[in-house]
This record gives sequence, C-alpha cells and structure tokens, in this order.
Amino acid sequence: MLRFPLLTVSFLLLVGCTRPAAEPAPSAAAPRHPADTTVPTPSPMAPPPLEPSAATPAKTEIATFAAGCFWCSEAVLLRVDGVLGVVSGYMGGALMNPTYEQVCSGITGHAEAVQVTYDPARVSFARLCELFFALHDPTTLNRQGNDVGTQYRSAIFFHDAGQREAATAAIAAAQPHFDAPIVTEVTAASRFWPAEAYHQNYFAKNPDNRYCRIMIPPKLKKLGLDGR
Repeated sequence: MLRFPLLTVSFLLLVGCTRPAAEPAPSAAAPRHPADTTVPTPSPMAPPPLEPSAATPAKTEIATFAAGCFWCSEAVLLRVDGVLGVVSGYMGGALMNPTYEQVCSGITGHAEAVQVTYDPARVSFARLCELFFALHDPTTLNRQGNDVGTQYRSAIFFHDAGQREAATAAIAAAQPHFDAPIVTEVTAASRFWPAEAYHQNYFAKNPDNRYCRIMIPPKLKKLGLDGR
C-alpha cells in the first residue's frame, strides 16, 4: 500500500466505460471494456478543456509515462502547475500508427501512455515522476485494477540520459512507500502515436462517464488537484 507522507492511496477497482441503468459498487464492476470504441457525446455540463498558460516559457521539455488508462493520467497531469499540455497516445510497440482497438487487443506491444509538455522552470521531471508513482499502482505487472494486459503496464519512457537517471532514482525513492516491488519499466522513448481525437482531454469532455467519475476525482483529491 502506498504510504506517501501527505497522501494515502486507496485503490478502487476499475469499472467499465459503458453506463448501466443502475450504478454498481466499484468492487463489483467490470473493467473499462476494450471493445467499447464508440465516440462519446460530450456532456452539456462538461467543464471547458484546460488550456496551457498564455505565458511562453523560455524552455519546454517532454516526459512520457504509462500508468494504465490514459484518461486518468491525462486528467491528473493536466492540472499540475508547470504542465503546458498532455496528449494521450501509444508508445512501446512495433506496429506503425496503431488504433485504439489494435492496442487494446494486446498484440501490438504498445502501452497506453501520456506525453507531457512541461516548463522545467516550474515543475521538475523528478516531481512529475513522484506524481506518476502516486497516481497509479506501480507494483502490479501489466495490470491496473481490473484492466489487464501489457497495454496497461507501468513505464517511464526516457528522452535523454538525464531522464533515465532521474527515473531510476525516482523508483528507488518511491520503493519504501510500497510493500511489493515496483515493476515500472524504464525504457528509451520510441515513436509516440497520438490516440484518436475523442480520447484527448477525455475527462473534461465526459465528466459523467462512469469509469471517469469513479476513478479520477479521488486521484485529484488525493494529490490536492481537485480545485484546479
């Protein structure tokens, strides 16, 4: 169990994207269904998409993380001060320009990932790694809750030697907070394939989605990002 000084992790079992007539308890629900590729209709009550700061930083950098469902990672990291943009997509596989359906099949080798553009003067890569370990369970191999498969693996895709060293150090720093060994892979970044348009900024456009409603608000509250 995660034991960060100011954070307490409580794991909720994952639930499906489709909304039943009666809401099941999280413990009885199904995982987000890989075959559900229907383009959702944005809720009329959805908050406006988060926009990057108008100020142009002197320097920007890129970080790429895989922490299970990219809807969750994107929703959390978009709210971090210093993060200028987050794109959901796929990395780590062999197939060129994979689709969501192909990645969900588990045969392409890709992980659901988020590519983060950030201002290093406002947020460090080390801090992003700290948040990465707080927003998911890095001790379950190829699994987050009920979402199972290599596409849900935990990974940090480094873009240079500095990020590789920082990622390794972040794992060592996070390990004492977990009872089980961290299985996050640290791998050189390969080509990033942005996911389909309807996946981008998914939570902002679909706040009533059952999966998002159960999974994302607790993460935001735990990290003190629910007011952003």
